Amino acid sequence: MKRFKWEPVAALVAVIALGLWLVWGPSKFPGIGPLREGARTVELRIGNDRGVVEIVDDGPTFRLLFRDGSASAVMSAAELERVIPGGVVQELAAQRANWLFRIFNITGWGSLVWIAVGLGGQLAFSGRMLVQWVASEKSRRSVVPEVFWWMSLAGGAALFAYFAWRQDIVGVLGQSSGLVIYARNLRLIHKQKGRDRRSALRSLPSGPAEGADGVSDGGAGAEVEPRPGSRGRAGV
Repeated sequence: MKRFKWEPVAALVAVIALGLWLVWGPSKFPGIGPLREGARTVELRIGNDRGVVEIVDDGPTFRLLFRDGSASAVMSAAELERVIPGGVVQELAAQRANWLFRIFNITGWGSLVWIAVGLGGQLAFSGRMLVQWVASEKSRRSVVPEVFWWMSLAGGAALFAYFAWRQDIVGVLGQSSGLVIYARNLRLIHKQKGRDRRSALRSLPSGPAEGADGVSDGGAGAEVEPRPGSRGRAGV
C-alpha cells in the first residue's frame, strides 16, 4: 500500500490549530480593558453594542465593559437591578464559570443538543473530504466516490439546522445551495446506475436459436430423429 505524504497532513493539522486559536485564544473584544482580579465574564449585547458583564463573586459586584473600551462603574447587585431585571442579576451571581459553556458559547445545558447536531454535521462534512482524499490517493487521481455525496447531504442538513438555530445567516445561505447540489448529484448517480443495468441486460447473450418450426436446433453435432416414411442413414 502506498504511503501518504506527510506534508498535506501537517498542513491540515496546522489549519485546524489556527482555527481553534482564533476562536478560543484571543479575546473577542480586544478593546476591553483589563479585568479585576478573580473576575469572570458573561457576554453582553445591547442593540448593536457588544461587551461583557464582569462579575467578582466577592460581594458580588458587577461592571459593564464594552468593546469600544468604555466601562461602567463598579456596581452592587442592587445598583445593577436598576437597569437589569432582578432575576437576571441573581442568575448572573449564582452562575459559576463553566468551561463547556464558554467553549461552545452557550448559556444552558439544553443548548448542548444543538451543539451535538452541529458537531455531527461538521464531522460528516469534514469526513467526506477525508474519504475523497483517501480514494484519490489510492487511485493516484482525483476521484469522487458516491459516499462523498451522501456524507455531504447528511452533514449539510445538520449544519443547516444548526446555523438556523444560531440565527447565522452566512451559514444558512452557505448550506442552502449545497443541499440541492448534493441531492441532485445523488439523483444523477442513481439514474446512471439504472441506465448501466439496462445496458448490461441488453448485452447479455440470447438463448439457443430456434428453427422455423419453433424447435431449438440443439447446436452442432446433435442427432436428428428421422421422420416417418423417410429413409434412414445410407447403407442401412
